[in-house]
Amino acid sequence: MPVESHLLMDGALHVYRREGSRFWQCATYLGSRNQRQTTKEVSLAAAKDFARDWYMERCVEDRQRRRAGVRLAGGPVQPQIADPDAQIERSIKSGRPRTPTGPSFEDAATAFTNEFEVITLGERNVGYVKSKSDIIRVHLLPFFGETALADINAGKVQEYRLHRQSSRVDAKTGKPKRPARATLHHEIVTLRQVLKTANRKGWIPAIPDMSAPYKTSGKLEHRAWFSPEEYKMLYEATRGRAKNPPKPRWREVCETFYDYVLFMGNTGLRPDEASRLELRDVKIVDGESTGERILEIEVRGKRGVGFCKSMPGAILPFERVRKRKQLKPTDRVFGKSPRELMNTVLDELNLKFDRDGHIRTCYSLRHTYICLRLLEGADIYQVAKNCRTSVEMIEKYYGRHLKNNIDASAVNVRKARPMPVSARKKAAKPVK
Repeated sequence: MPVESHLLMDGALHVYRREGSRFWQCATYLGSRNQRQTTKEVSLAAAKDFARDWYMERCVEDRQRRRAGVRLAGGPVQPQIADPDAQIERSIKSGRPRTPTGPSFEDAATAFTNEFEVITLGERNVGYVKSKSDIIRVHLLPFFGETALADINAGKVQEYRLHRQSSRVDAKTGKPKRPARATLHHEIVTLRQVLKTANRKGWIPAIPDMSAPYKTSGKLEHRAWFSPEEYKMLYEATRGRAKNPPKPRWREVCETFYDYVLFMGNTGLRPDEASRLELRDVKIVDGESTGERILEIEVRGKRGVGFCKSMPGAILPFERVRKRKQLKPTDRVFGKSPRELMNTVLDELNLKFDRDGHIRTCYSLRHTYICLRLLEGADIYQVAKNCRTSVEMIEKYYGRHLKNNIDASAVNVRKARPMPVSARKKAAKPVK
């Protein structure tokens, strides 16, 4: 009987010493059987190091046995599969699907969904939490599905990236509709979170490498925005549509859209922040330093609760919307973002893409606000604080392409040229 015992690896590994023995032993239950090994060590610290290495070797052997078949230390020989892919193909042709070894991706996805909703209750945006479930249901489960967690490796993740480039087809053109970079990034993040859940539960020993191959430091590109001339074209077009809508029953929608463009261009709110904006979140106040009437907005977005002080140009569109809709304190000012109407107007004006091919959306109105503030010479720290972002983000994605940020007087400095010798002598002669 052991007289002293220690637990390692979260209780999966035992290090013990029997009565009358000077050597430490190690044992674990793996592969449906108990496995034991003497460490041949007298020191407990050395025995623990040996036991950890021995345990990891047994885990690797057990994983290989389950996937292909190898001999366990001191155990019987498992059947070796000469060509696993050929066996899978034969099983598919015979109508017998391959049975996954161990928990499947669907098991891990279910565990993650239940865990994520409970743990993040009240700490993350409700829409963000729901988006995780939507990504799993729409994209990840159809591809990974019953795939065993042990079979998900870096190659499988790369196959998913390739799959997503052609998984959706544009109904108008019939061509593959590629996801945006941010969309695919969000999906890979969700996949990593699911695999982390599986790792915490001990279903997989480690998370595979999920970095995109062949990726180098990409070109730094600015965000799509409207120049002052383009922004003027946009709000004049929306004003004309508000006065003369294509159909009489669209008048209220077009008038609200016109006010939406002016409001967003004078506040810099994100589209999701504007969609959640309620009447009680907005107050009309007098600016302390300027004395102008502005909007003081309590913003509820992805960064939690923040505050924004608008330009004076946001007053009139806000008052028009409040009067038109007869808003109550808990009513939303704009509600759902007008994506379809925005795309229609941009297509009519040929402003859907900027000169670099970047697509313009409702989010471009926020980018326009930031760029116009910088063009007018506003302090970059105050702009970042008012937009609930960082100075680094503004310098990286907004400020680098604005010519007004370059001080010509500081750049075009010229070193004074030395005077010729004759001129110095002439200047040195005393005046008689």
